[in-house]
Amino acid sequence: MSTTSTTGIRLNTRRQAFNEAVELLSSMRFAIALLVMIAISAIIGTIMQQNQPMPNYVNQFGPFWFDVFDKLGLYAVYSAWWFLVIMGILVVSTSLCVVRNAPKMVKDMRSWRENVREQSLRNFHHKAEWQSPLRADAPAGQVAQRLAHAGYQARVVEKDGGLLVAAKRGAANKFGYIFAHSAIVIICVGGLLDSDIPVRLQQWALDKTPFTGDGLIAAIPDKHRLGVSNPTFRGNTVIPEGQASSSAVLSRPDGVLIQDLPFTIQLKKFTIDFYSTGMPKLFASDVVVRDNATGETQTATIEVNKPFIWKGLAVYQASFEDGGSKLKLTGFPMQGTQSGKFAIDGIVGNATRLDDAHTVEWTDFRPFNVENTASQDVRAVKQGEKLGSAFALGLDKHLGSAAKNANNKDLQNVGPSVQYKVRDQTGQAREFQNYMQPVTLEGVPMFLSGVRASPGDPFSYLRIPADDEHSVRDWMRLRAALHDPALRERAAGTYAARMSPGGGKSDTVQSQLALSALKSLEIFAGDKEAGGYMSVSRFLEKVPKAEQEKAADIFMKILNGTLWELWNVARERDGLAAIAPDEKHARWLQLSMNALSDSFFYGAPVYLQLDEFEQVKASVFQVTRSPGKSVVYLGCLFLVLGVFAMFYVRERRLWVWVRGQEDGAHALMAMSTQRRTLDFDREFDELKQKLPLKA
Repeated sequence: MSTTSTTGIRLNTRRQAFNEAVELLSSMRFAIALLVMIAISAIIGTIMQQNQPMPNYVNQFGPFWFDVFDKLGLYAVYSAWWFLVIMGILVVSTSLCVVRNAPKMVKDMRSWRENVREQSLRNFHHKAEWQSPLRADAPAGQVAQRLAHAGYQARVVEKDGGLLVAAKRGAANKFGYIFAHSAIVIICVGGLLDSDIPVRLQQWALDKTPFTGDGLIAAIPDKHRLGVSNPTFRGNTVIPEGQASSSAVLSRPDGVLIQDLPFTIQLKKFTIDFYSTGMPKLFASDVVVRDNATGETQTATIEVNKPFIWKGLAVYQASFEDGGSKLKLTGFPMQGTQSGKFAIDGIVGNATRLDDAHTVEWTDFRPFNVENTASQDVRAVKQGEKLGSAFALGLDKHLGSAAKNANNKDLQNVGPSVQYKVRDQTGQAREFQNYMQPVTLEGVPMFLSGVRASPGDPFSYLRIPADDEHSVRDWMRLRAALHDPALRERAAGTYAARMSPGGGKSDTVQSQLALSALKSLEIFAGDKEAGGYMSVSRFLEKVPKAEQEKAADIFMKILNGTLWELWNVARERDGLAAIAPDEKHARWLQLSMNALSDSFFYGAPVYLQLDEFEQVKASVFQVTRSPGKSVVYLGCLFLVLGVFAMFYVRERRLWVWVRGQEDGAHALMAMSTQRRTLDFDREFDELKQKLPLKA
């Protein structure tokens, strides 16, 4: 075989492979497969929260699945390389499909299909025949006129042995296919223009890296900043009242990039209105925008869905948050025998040294909190097992959630709250949310203090009942006394003396009762591992099961009575009068016992009570440059036109073959459509009655 023939075979093979590849890319099945993959990706992106801090995903999925999902790019699906590749292939596939089929469709729309034969018309389902006494040319011309009056385009063509009237209507139906497929291409291109591909290219070509540290935005180096000429971006900027910003923050999986803006936004005033329930009704920002190049300024009010547009950049009102409110709080020890209070100040966004081992990081302040306080069902996290009906309620009450419910008509504003983290020397932190005012739960005012170990977890709440002075002082006094051995012994002796009759043999009974009372306080006070009802539960597990319920009942009666005496002993030490033994204070003591048991799971050395605040509001703006937005709008217009053309424009073709005879002319009519409907049948019947010509 010659070299020429071998080269020709290779070229033919390559050409055949290329044609097959083009055929595959432009096929409908391939495009549908791509659309299914994009739909699945969109479902994943909807179910899984996107662009969250990486520690949130680690806490949610664990280290193993976190690495798997991270490698798959599921934390930022719409900017993942494989998603962008699928979008690009879909654009190529759909474009090839349009390029291959659009010329054929346009040609078919312009065609009259006049090569049809008389015999083939007789095979149509919708056909009719009639005789005319007129010559063949007369019926053909009049049929063409009547079809034109019916909305058809018609032309008369001479054929062997007769005339053919070819007519068409609704040929624009083919534009539906072209517009719909073109819309997919245009929308995908617009989406790619607004993707983070330009940002990734700058990271790759200009060695831009995300910033992972802390500090002032103005001091962040250039390698972490994007220039004002960045063609597309979507970032956020937080501006407190009276301050300004000329940059936005772009979140990345491994940090943030700083986007420099061509203008400076100064927030003059942030306004927020509320409904009667306390829910936000309207929030808006009065701003002054100054062009960094020309110094030109412009005032504007930015509201939700009413952005400010500046030379192709849009500034949206995204949300609002605290801008550095000044806080004054009172601290109470939550460990040891001290009950004295101390003052502590803080500024939201900053940190305050608590002691040598702990730091308080002030994360948020809210002047309004909308809760449902009508529900009496306060959900609880059970930390123990029910061992007896006498203290089953206590075992059910461990750091439950705040009283929230989806019944909006019961929503009420329960006042301000402060959110902070207490971080120890090892870097471990717990987050807390304390309400300034007591919230009425189960008919009793309680101070709520939420706690969680991870930002991805919901808050669980320690519920401290308010005392007669509408404060937490009595509960703090009782907590400190519970951990004071001397006060426990005094309370046990007082309880035993009150419960024992005087004289003789009763001295031994009193002594034994005092020991039992002291033991109950020691068990409830707990040890290094745990206290409260958990400690009681472990103690009662040593009792035979048959006697556990009775023992639990006796134990809780002694504990309740001894705690009452401990409360009064603690008040006496502080120079306060004894508490009147009534139902109100008995209820307070029961709730305080629940809170004391829960406090062992609180995990903080102090409880901080908000006293005063000076609020500083901040507005969160989203700044975007979206060159693909107009492209997407154009694609949506094409999609609407395409869908309308495909579903509401019906293509019909009609032929009338007129053949001359000795006594006049014979006419054969046939009609076809892509979708046979009742309307088509009705139209055929009307034309069958309208077109025949009589003498």
